[in-house]
Amino acid sequence: MQSKPDPVARILAQWRRERPDLDVAPMGLIGRLSRLARLIQAEQERTFARFGLNGATFDVLATLRRAGPPHALTPSRLIDAMMITSGTATNRIDQLEKAGLVARVPNPRDRRSTLVALTEAGRALVDEAVAAHVETQARLVAPLAPQERNALEAALAAALARLERPDERQDSR
Repeated sequence: MQSKPDPVARILAQWRRERPDLDVAPMGLIGRLSRLARLIQAEQERTFARFGLNGATFDVLATLRRAGPPHALTPSRLIDAMMITSGTATNRIDQLEKAGLVARVPNPRDRRSTLVALTEAGRALVDEAVAAHVETQARLVAPLAPQERNALEAALAAALARLERPDERQDSR
């Protein structure tokens, strides 16, 4: 029995028919990566929702948890670790503070600043959520053989390293 082509393969075939002058191979790779990212994100969001969280709020709690004791960071360190804007961080912190999962506490090293700290409830919740998150991720990569996962991870790491350093990219203009 022959398997039917995936939607990206159908799109590529259409472009090859309509524009044989274009090399649309990169479109296939990018299209599949995009579809995969959307599927992964949807599964992760379902996992986070079981804990009353979403990807954004989980990110704050997980960043604080993996910072190690005392599980507290200055807002600027938290922003840097999550690679978001200060306005975005403030909104997330406000939501989590209202839920009793984080608290703004005085910084013992600098009286002019505060720390964002996990509360006991926040730590308990993120510990449960991260365990479920890891289970979800394991389930999502399970269809790949270990050597496929390793090869894919290496290829993606190399691509990210090159794309995140603009000085190493070739200018396509």
